Amino acid sequence: MKKANNLLVWALLSAALLVLQGCGSHERAVHGLKHSRPKPYVKGTQRPYKINGKTYYPLPSAIGYSETGLASWYGPKFHGRQTANGERYNMYGFTAAHRILPMNTMVRVENLENGRSVVVRINDRGPFIKNRVIDLSRSAAAKLGMLKRGVAKVKITALGELAPLSEGRPRFSHIPDFEHGQFYIQVGSFKRPENAYRLRARLARRYRKVVVLRHGARRGTMYRVQVFASSTLSRAREMVWQMEQNGFPGAFLVSR
Repeated sequence: MKKANNLLVWALLSAALLVLQGCGSHERAVHGLKHSRPKPYVKGTQRPYKINGKTYYPLPSAIGYSETGLASWYGPKFHGRQTANGERYNMYGFTAAHRILPMNTMVRVENLENGRSVVVRINDRGPFIKNRVIDLSRSAAAKLGMLKRGVAKVKITALGELAPLSEGRPRFSHIPDFEHGQFYIQVGSFKRPENAYRLRARLARRYRKVVVLRHGARRGTMYRVQVFASSTLSRAREMVWQMEQNGFPGAFLVSR
């Protein structure tokens, strides 16, 4: 009986040691953030996702992407947490969060208030506050001179994308300085088709091309109403702003 008790004690001690070793390795991984390598594209990060009732559609490519708006930054509260592409957030690195740009897009961020600029890599999603266009790491915000104030008006320009080769080494794919595509603005999504077609008829009085797209979802079929905006990204973004002012605050851009 005494021998059985001794075996039980040793088993419990061994299990405890394994747990402690696991915790130790995790702690080293968090503190070693600056040595982390860029993750390859994760297909899940290109899927539409919903935050606070609004659906976001990541762009298939960053070609020609340019945007002006407010930048913010996030720091200690999120340091060490997992980002959207599976990395650990490192506030001392040069990374950023964007709502729709592909992961591993390299972006130049220019502070329009003081002329400073920095290049960052997209590895997270956000910010989800109206009029904010990018969420920067602490180091990137410091280089732009916006740490104290917290926000700054910036221009962001996509420079290229990091894509992994078969042997695992990242390859930089340069993005030419132009924009093209078919850009639509989604202004509504309905379960009842008659509601979608009613909105389409209303919009068709003002806009040249309005379509209703049927989309199957887990909760049932949805009918999306979209207005053709432009074949250039910059003009399409202007039209989104105009539609927001004209009574469609939930309008957002869709790239085909």
